[in-house]
Amino acid sequence: MQKIKSAIIGYGNIGKGVYEAIISSPDMEAVGVVLRNANNAKEKGVPSELTVAEHIADLGAVDVAFLCVPSREVPGVADELLARGINTVDSYDIHHNIYDVQQKLAKTAKEGNAVAIIAAGWDPGTDSMLRCILEAAAPKGLTYTNFGPGMSMGHTVAVKAIPGVKKALSVTIPLGTSIHRRMVYVELHDKNKAAEVTQAIKNDPYFVNDETHVHIVDDVDALQDKGHGVNMVRKGVSGTTDNQLFEFNMRVNNPALTAQVMVSCGRATMRQAAGCYTMIEIPMIDLLAGEREGIIRRMV
Repeated sequence: MQKIKSAIIGYGNIGKGVYEAIISSPDMEAVGVVLRNANNAKEKGVPSELTVAEHIADLGAVDVAFLCVPSREVPGVADELLARGINTVDSYDIHHNIYDVQQKLAKTAKEGNAVAIIAAGWDPGTDSMLRCILEAAAPKGLTYTNFGPGMSMGHTVAVKAIPGVKKALSVTIPLGTSIHRRMVYVELHDKNKAAEVTQAIKNDPYFVNDETHVHIVDDVDALQDKGHGVNMVRKGVSGTTDNQLFEFNMRVNNPALTAQVMVSCGRATMRQAAGCYTMIEIPMIDLLAGEREGIIRRMV
């Protein structure tokens, strides 16, 4: 079996998780990691057996690149790689922009004869698939997705990018009916900038629509916990029958699950026509390793 040659772009929590998922997959191999500065590989914890490069062209043949970079960097990075004919997978999580980014990347992907899967995590991602399944089962009704309590990686990365922030942690607290509170803990380079940084956080698109509380702390690392969770509830109607109630719960390590879903989508990129897809457009069977007959016999 010819293994899927995979590159990891960036090596933070998600990059590390992607590498662990790749080496646990029977049909994939990691050809290397791309960092802005290859000299930082040891500091970032890149395993010594991995080739480190500052540009993907230095890694040789690559089938799929996993974009383990902040969401706001994803469109530009993906566009460049797709133009080179390299498939991409990302965990872009700015929900209201997903469709527009998808349409822009679709054009580049088709021109480069490549495949992109955007927003490939657990929300957006596998939770999106579950919402579709529940709506298919009860077309009329309401679905509530309640996150947490736990660390939001996208929100945490957004806070880290704000000038004056040394370290950050954003925790999501579910209030029910898809309403959330954001608890943000930050270390500052200069505590005199506390008011300015607090306002910048609350004005950021990641936070502007939620109740947000910012706490200045001395040691963010002492608060770190990468756990997260979801409670999803749909109450609706099947045909003309009311009171159909569905509930889904999970408690997870956030970066590990995101990374695993990304790697499963990396496999799926090899089975699609050129273009850019969200996970709800991907056949579930394409996410799984193995022959189709065996999967169908086991799962159906």
